[in-house]
Amino acid sequence: MPDSGPAFIVKIVETEDELRAAQALRYDVFVQELGGGGDMVDHVAGLERDRFDPFFDHMILSDTAAGRVVGVYRLLRDDQARAAGQFYSEDEYDLTVLKSSGRKLLELGRSCLHPDYRGGMAMYHLWSALASYVAEHGIEILFGVASFHGTDVDALAQPLSMLHQNHLAPPELRVRAREDSFQSMDLIAPGALDRRRAMVEIPSLIKAYLRLGGYVGEGAFVDRVFNTTDVCLVLDTARMNDRQRRLYSAERRA
Repeated sequence: MPDSGPAFIVKIVETEDELRAAQALRYDVFVQELGGGGDMVDHVAGLERDRFDPFFDHMILSDTAAGRVVGVYRLLRDDQARAAGQFYSEDEYDLTVLKSSGRKLLELGRSCLHPDYRGGMAMYHLWSALASYVAEHGIEILFGVASFHGTDVDALAQPLSMLHQNHLAPPELRVRAREDSFQSMDLIAPGALDRRRAMVEIPSLIKAYLRLGGYVGEGAFVDRVFNTTDVCLVLDTARMNDRQRRLYSAERRA
């Protein structure tokens, strides 16, 4: 009998076992694969976790045919952030421009896929479920940090400069890396920028948000604990055109 392929289900975590499965996938990706760390990482149990986990909604993508969680998104609304005392990314970015906008915010984070499911339809299932979540809660602005692997800013000068010069958020959405850790992204003069190389070096998740009409905030944050260089992505749902809405809400096609 031929292999029928993965059978995907997306849901919000409801049980401790489901949360541990999400944290286990995060450990595999962020700790073992990318070399990250953190005060609350449990190396014995193989769980990547932090103090914000109890406040987030955790969206998990499961392959029921394989019996495992293969994708994770972590979601934090305004009301949940108030309960947590802050948004997660406020440790890296000044979010005043967003928080004072009066619009409904949703922070996205810890997005990851099992290596066997990258480049396929798995992310589209997560995005489809995310689109439903956004609609259900009346979210107007999505944001969150996305990462380049490594902390060598010189090695990332091409893609960081590309993002700054071509995708910088307008003033009303332009969050800024905190002054005590501000890393300029404007590192290469426009005439010296290798656009082809820069686009190749931008992670696929960041490129996907740019295709959806997303922007980046001003400045990067070098996270030596997680071994990443972070940028803050911002997406105003009102600015998404029809083509981008179809991409964001894409359903798996036969």
